[in-house]
Amino acid sequence: MNRRDVLTGAGAFAAGGPEALGGGLPLGPLPGTRYPDPRIEALDPRFKAKIGNAGIERIATGFRWAEGPVYFRDGGYLLWSDIPNNRMLRWLEEDGHVSVFRSPSHYANGNTRDREGRLVTCEHDTRRVTRTEPDGRITVLLDRFEGKPLNAPNDVVVASDGGIWFTDPGYGIDGHYEGTKAAAELPTRVYRLDPGTGRAAVMVEDMARPNGLAFSPDERSLYVVDSAAGDGRRAHIRAFAVEGSRLTGGRVFADDVAPGITDGLRTDEDGNVWCSMGWADPAEDGVRCYAPDGSLIGKIHLPETCANLCFGGLKRNRLFMTASTSVYALYVDAQGAQRP
Repeated sequence: MNRRDVLTGAGAFAAGGPEALGGGLPLGPLPGTRYPDPRIEALDPRFKAKIGNAGIERIATGFRWAEGPVYFRDGGYLLWSDIPNNRMLRWLEEDGHVSVFRSPSHYANGNTRDREGRLVTCEHDTRRVTRTEPDGRITVLLDRFEGKPLNAPNDVVVASDGGIWFTDPGYGIDGHYEGTKAAAELPTRVYRLDPGTGRAAVMVEDMARPNGLAFSPDERSLYVVDSAAGDGRRAHIRAFAVEGSRLTGGRVFADDVAPGITDGLRTDEDGNVWCSMGWADPAEDGVRCYAPDGSLIGKIHLPETCANLCFGGLKRNRLFMTASTSVYALYVDAQGAQRP
């Protein structure tokens, strides 16, 4: 199969090689689907997102490690990173066509949009955060702090004031699979890049592996995943109070993910926190939903380890989940809080 054949659409990606890692599942509704979908599990009456006649769909496959989904409502498409393959992909909602958006991507990981609708990306190999301008030019927002290279920026969100918040856990320099192996010269941290001055400031520096992050709908809280596990450490989610350009507190919001790990997360307009799950019990692979008080209220079970997720669709009510070799989608009775 040549490269042109691979790029002819989602079906072509499903016929490629890496999808064997996902068990050779077909595109479309998962095998054995019936309504209501039993893979969507309500644990609490507050989990009202389940729709009786909506099921989980596999919309694209054939990747090595899918990450960093972001939806463009004005274009009707989803972008995500395929980190080990050093590329970013695009899926058109109109007809399911999948194509390469950027290659090489510098082993891009997390993606988001700023308040002007521009793509903001964390790149492992170049160890930087970039912005893609409307004409396609790439602007480097930050690649060094206090004269030292960043480790490997991982995930990113943009606040309503234009501030860019990102995590720098260093996974991209741990080896040559998702970047280039190198020694870390900075601690693992959460940073905020000021939109006015272009300067970065340290927001959090007491996490072993700061990973996914998301604001509450009112931006009064910032949720940050610490994905470190082992050596007596437990992966968990912390909640910080946002006071302008500062953070206070840092209470543990959820720490019941062991022995698995959570990675990426998003919030809905009701303040619920949706996070990815995997790396342990296959029965727990997928997505979890936590109420604003930290109670686990629902689960979405996927056949692969989930890395990240985002809300999309024209009404922000379609949950897209990047899970190992595939991308899954599910309509839910909730709307994502992230803008645009």
